Amino acid sequence: MDLKELITFQTILQEGTFSRAAEKLNYAQSTISNQMQRLEKEISVQLFNRGWDVELTSAGERFALEIDKLIQHWNDVTQLAKALQDDEIGNLHIGGIESAMQSLLPATMRLFNERKPRISCQLTLGNTDALSQLIIQKNLDYAICGEPSDSSPFLFEPLYQEKITVIVDRSHPLLERNQVTFRELLQYPLISGGPTCLYYSQITKLLSHYEVTPPNLHTISQISAIPHFAKETLAIGLVLDSTPLIPEVVRLDVAWDEPVIPIGILQLRGLHTVPFSHKQLFLQLLRKVIAD
Repeated sequence: MDLKELITFQTILQEGTFSRAAEKLNYAQSTISNQMQRLEKEISVQLFNRGWDVELTSAGERFALEIDKLIQHWNDVTQLAKALQDDEIGNLHIGGIESAMQSLLPATMRLFNERKPRISCQLTLGNTDALSQLIIQKNLDYAICGEPSDSSPFLFEPLYQEKITVIVDRSHPLLERNQVTFRELLQYPLISGGPTCLYYSQITKLLSHYEVTPPNLHTISQISAIPHFAKETLAIGLVLDSTPLIPEVVRLDVAWDEPVIPIGILQLRGLHTVPFSHKQLFLQLLRKVIAD
């Protein structure tokens, strides 16, 4: 039994006749018949009732149910053998949001490079919208980001949650209070990530619950820059809990239901990754870093 025979059997099922399968595969019809006779002899099972073009026997029907899995398994084994022979020399393209790039991906890369020193890794920083577009264009294998607003083309595996936290300058008058409400924040200008950032829509949705609005809602595409803009001002920064802070600003204790943002692995739906490949290894190490 070889791959050509399996593909021929699969094509016969798809096309409905030996003649159409021969035409699609660019074979003579006698070649198709000979391949099916060899396949039946090799597996010691009669697949077709004689005298009919593609009338399957009961055994043939059961074999037909497994044909896609058999071909996929054959391809997996072939690719695995090639990967082992080449020591998986190749490339890995990973995208990540800013917070993932600061600790999660560097820690994963250190473990990955120990196991696969001959794989070159290209890392791309971006927000969820930008990274999801790169995945659709097949410029990234995976991205560590939030779930896109239109998630239909993707498979999203949540890994952890990010919270939104409030930061202010160390001399801000609100720090004199033990705790403040979100409504009280609206007396001051707010600084948030831009419209394509993970939490912008949650902030604007939250603001819509109040009849008062802040004097200004400033946006910055790079979240890590927000603390620098909040220092020495009355402006209130809204950042992710993992955002590194500078000495001039501190977190403010706010009585509110902190919005949470699921962060996870984003990839195209329906893609098949070979078991034990370097791509699968990277995901395993990523999950280990998060668990630890």
